[in-house]
Amino acid sequence: MSGFDEIAEARKQKRAALDEVAGKRLLAGFAVAVPKSVVLQSAAEAEQALKALKPPLVLKVMSPDIPHKSDAGGVRVGLKSAEEVGQAVRAMMAVPQIANARIDGFLLEEMAPAGQEIVVGGLRDPQFGPLVMVGLGGILIEVLADVSFRICPITRRDAEEMLDELKGAALLKGVRGRKPVSREAIVDALLRIGGEGGLLMTHAADIREADVNPLIVSEHGAVAVDARFVLTQPPMNADERG
Repeated sequence: MSGFDEIAEARKQKRAALDEVAGKRLLAGFAVAVPKSVVLQSAAEAEQALKALKPPLVLKVMSPDIPHKSDAGGVRVGLKSAEEVGQAVRAMMAVPQIANARIDGFLLEEMAPAGQEIVVGGLRDPQFGPLVMVGLGGILIEVLADVSFRICPITRRDAEEMLDELKGAALLKGVRGRKPVSREAIVDALLRIGGEGGLLMTHAADIREADVNPLIVSEHGAVAVDARFVLTQPPMNADERG
């Protein structure tokens, strides 16, 4: 079943969370669309990477020491050539917070089409088990906390009701000249993450928190452009208990 290898490897490395690449592989295993990507280890690999990707591109630093990449200067968007990618890698490495961190590489991926930012997430509640959440992403979730929760597994009707509960639900229909986005694509993503046989149910014992933010939704579909999965603490063995 999808995701067990990524989780096992993270636990082997004693990591508390999946890195972004592993998180997106986990999502892709449940048929949630993610951008096409390549991992670079240095600026010298930029030219080869461009052969597999279609600009414009986004570059992100990969480090267990940098949970908030944008705040640390570890994200560059709109890159269109190998030269720009190489320059971005070198510029990131010159940032003190990045230069002093453990670096796993640099994630280079195709930028998602423009659309409405949505957040889909979840957590493991001690009493109710896995919960799934949806909200309007970007600054709206920080300022308005416009979200809706359900106990997993959810049904299609549950997913529809969750969207209807959002204060900003009208944004999905298109306002002030903006095109409406695919409500069906959001519902499908919610079911693949929080439905019967979905990600949160399949990995209920291992995932403590899930955060797909943003899921960018256009009129044609939805793409998860960032993902973070925090793992549960594994049970201690006899040696650890002493």
